[in-house]
Amino acid sequence: MPTPPRRLIAHLDMDAFYASVELLRYPDLRGRAVVIGGSRDHQPVLQADGTRRYARLGDYVGRGVITTSTYEARALGVHSAMGMMKAAAKAPDAVLLPVDFDSYRHYSRRFKAAVAELAPVIEDRGIDEIYIDLTQVPGAQEAVGHDPLGGVRALARDIKNNVFAHTGLTCSIGITPNKLLSKIASELDKPNGLTVLMADEIPTRLWPLPVRRINGIGPKAGAKLATLGIETIGQLAAADRLLLMERFGRSYGAWLHEAAHGRDDRPVVTESEPVSMSRETTFDRDLHAVRDRSTLSRIFTELCEQVAADLQRKGYQGRTVGIKLRFDDFKAQTRDITLPQATADATAIRRAAGQCLKRADLSRRLRLLGVRVASLARTEGGKTSTDSTKVRPGTVRRGSKPERAIKALPPASHTPLLAQEPTPDLFSGLGSVDTSILPAQECPRALE
Repeated sequence: MPTPPRRLIAHLDMDAFYASVELLRYPDLRGRAVVIGGSRDHQPVLQADGTRRYARLGDYVGRGVITTSTYEARALGVHSAMGMMKAAAKAPDAVLLPVDFDSYRHYSRRFKAAVAELAPVIEDRGIDEIYIDLTQVPGAQEAVGHDPLGGVRALARDIKNNVFAHTGLTCSIGITPNKLLSKIASELDKPNGLTVLMADEIPTRLWPLPVRRINGIGPKAGAKLATLGIETIGQLAAADRLLLMERFGRSYGAWLHEAAHGRDDRPVVTESEPVSMSRETTFDRDLHAVRDRSTLSRIFTELCEQVAADLQRKGYQGRTVGIKLRFDDFKAQTRDITLPQATADATAIRRAAGQCLKRADLSRRLRLLGVRVASLARTEGGKTSTDSTKVRPGTVRRGSKPERAIKALPPASHTPLLAQEPTPDLFSGLGSVDTSILPAQECPRALE
C-alpha cells in the first residue's frame, strides 16, 4: 500500500490588513504610526498645495476602539481593540484614519482569488485570513535539493508573490501538518513571513512559546494555567492530562493537553454556514433611555436594518431575534425571542427586537446596544418572510450570549445627560422605519 502524502496545511494571514490597504491609498504615510478606527470626521483633507492634512490621534475625544494599526504604531504599544483615548496617550502623534470596509472587502476578495489560482482548497476564516490545504497541490510534496520541504516552500512563495501582484499587499504564511499549528506558525515571522514547522520540531519551536499563543487559550484560561505554574506550551504539554481535565473540565482539559502536543485533525472546511448575524454600536457617551430616546430609537432602527440587509445580501433568514445591552457599569444583558417563522425583513426584526427591549432593564444608562438574528436558514427561492412579528408563547430565552458583534459609532454630538428616570418601554409607539443607514464598521471576523 502506498504511503499517504504528508499533510500540509497553511494558514495565510494578511499583514496589518486594514492599515496596509489604507497605505495603498495614502502612500505618504508609509513608515509612520497609523491607527485605523476613526469616524467620517477623521477623513484626510486635501489641501490647496496638494498635500493632505491628517487627523491626529492625540486630538481624539471619545470612547472609540482601535480597529488595527501599522507595525510602527504597534511598536509604541498601540494594538487592536485598545481604547483610542488610551492609545492616544501612548502615541499622540499617530495618524488617525476612518475605517472603510467596502475597500477592505474588495481587497479581501482579491487576495483570496489570487490564492485560489494556485491552491483552490481554501477555508475562509474572515476578511484577512484563510486556511489552505496544500497536500494535493502539484509540486508541494517534492523535495528541492537537500530540502525535503523545498516544494511546499516554493509553492508558498508563489502564493505570496501572487497575492502581492494582485493586491500590492504582503501576507504571512505558516505551514504545518494541521490548522492549530499553522495558525501559530503564521505569527512567528511577521510581517511578510514564511514559516514551515513539522511535528518533529514541536519541542524546539513550539514548546518555548507562551501558552496564550495557542488559539483557544484566552486571558482567563491563561491566568488559571499560570496559577498552576504553567506558562509555556512545553509546561502545558508536560502537565498531567487528568489534572487538566479536573481543573478545566473534561472536554477543554483534554483539548489543552492535545493542543500542547500539536495534535489537531480538523479538516480544511471549504463551505460553512453562519450561526448568526449581528450588529452593535458602542456610544461615544452613555445614553439615557428617556433623555436620549430619539437618538436610541434611530440607532436601534438602523441596527435592525443593517442586520436585515446582511441577511438578505447573504441569502439567509432567522427565527431568533435578540438584543444586547451594556450599561455604564460595563455589565451586559441579553434578551432573545423566537418567531414562529423565519424572517430577513427589517420591520419584523425591529418589532421582535422591540419586544425583547420591553423585558430589559432600562433604568441604567446605556453604553452599548446590539441586535442579533440567529437560528439561520437559507432563503428559499430568493424570498424572505415579512410576517414574522408575532411571538410564539413560551419561546422567550434570557441571557444567551450573542456572538462578537459588529460596530458602528453613532454621532458624538448629543445633548447633555440629565437626571436618570425609569422607563417601562424605550421604543414603544415607534412604527416608522428610518431608511437611512449608518456606514458599517464591521468586525473583521464577521465579514464575508
